[in-house]
Amino acid sequence: MTLHRPVMLDEALTGLGVRADGIYLDGTFGRGGHSAAILDALAGSGALHGLDQDPEAVAHARQHFGDRPNFHIHHANFAQMRAVAESAGIAGRIDGILLDLGVSSPQLDDASRGFSFSKDGPLDMRMNPEAGESAAQWLARADEGDIADVLYQYGEERNSRRIARRIVETRAEAPLLTTHQLAALIATVPGPRSRNIHPATRSFQAIRIFLNRELDVLPEALAQAGELLAPGGRLAVISFHSLEDRIVKRFMREAGNEAGNREPSPKGHFHDPRPSAVREGATLRKVGRYFPTDAESGSNPRARSAVLRVAEKAA
Repeated sequence: MTLHRPVMLDEALTGLGVRADGIYLDGTFGRGGHSAAILDALAGSGALHGLDQDPEAVAHARQHFGDRPNFHIHHANFAQMRAVAESAGIAGRIDGILLDLGVSSPQLDDASRGFSFSKDGPLDMRMNPEAGESAAQWLARADEGDIADVLYQYGEERNSRRIARRIVETRAEAPLLTTHQLAALIATVPGPRSRNIHPATRSFQAIRIFLNRELDVLPEALAQAGELLAPGGRLAVISFHSLEDRIVKRFMREAGNEAGNREPSPKGHFHDPRPSAVREGATLRKVGRYFPTDAESGSNPRARSAVLRVAEKAA
């Protein structure tokens, strides 16, 4: 089996400090690129637990890794890692937790999933296609103001109100059902835009993040990770855009401070992960921040925006 090389593989393994007898959790299994490398480093009592909410990813894991006794796959969102860890008897004993927050290459490349406008497909965008509304269903019923808010808050789309208005006008005549329909509609809307990306890039990102509640569940997942790690255990998180990296950065900074020295929570849309971290007593020491090499960015354009942050739980 040939696996695609995941983003920042060497840096992630180094950041986790993988030991042969360690217990690890990959909260975003995807197609198993990071997991395969972790498994190759394990021996004896070492174990890896993989989580993914995408049933296709779980099926892939069972097919390609199911015969490895030190591997365990769970059909779950990473915000459910506490329940998974408690059921598996590894809560508080995990030596490393990895979260790769990007959409996996197979999801992007599969037109039927609707994540990308580079290939025409149904307007879906759900990480778990068995749950929740598709993008087409949401766009067919959402208020114009709600659509504009999602595009602005999750995609930082400066043209959000004009795009939302055009979506509502268009759906009154015919439903938006495919990725090419939505991308073509956005491309015709006048207004400010970046020269470096397709006009629909930010809107597609925003709708995907909103539908999958990516920024809502991330703070809870981070707080759980801090709780579940063993003393000296490492948390490694790979982010791909500023909204999620801001949450990770803040969590690691605040979890590294004493409770009495914490800054007031800022006002804003995103959840503050600090109450969970303080409640559970998870104190983390920042280890470092890393970026892909020039060689990796050149060979894999999807890696260019990646940033890896690593923190270690206090012993």
